[in-house]
Amino acid sequence: MEEKRRAPRFPLSGSAEIISGDLVQPTMVTELSLYGCYLLATPTALARGTRVTIKIFADGEFFEAVATVLYSRPDLGIGVCFREVKPAFLSVMQKWLGKASERSNTRSHD
Repeated sequence: MEEKRRAPRFPLSGSAEIISGDLVQPTMVTELSLYGCYLLATPTALARGTRVTIKIFADGEFFEAVATVLYSRPDLGIGVCFREVKPAFLSVMQKWLGKASERSNTRSHD
């Protein structure tokens, strides 16, 4: 069955942090959409529904959002849904998504 998404996901490569309480786990982001992202697995698994803060660093910029863990695949990665994004960070994300969309469109026309 094909998964239905509210917004397209685009590849994004950047370092990230997952903050849960006092625990800060470094990771990497591999995909980004308007509503969430996919992060590589971390040493400490997080249960579905866990509220976290996500920080992403890419293209010399920084993005932060409060998010909820949607799913966690041990040794693979974590999907999160953004819950609270401040306007300044929303503009950073939109810039990244715009660049990723342009790259995707360029590749599909080659």
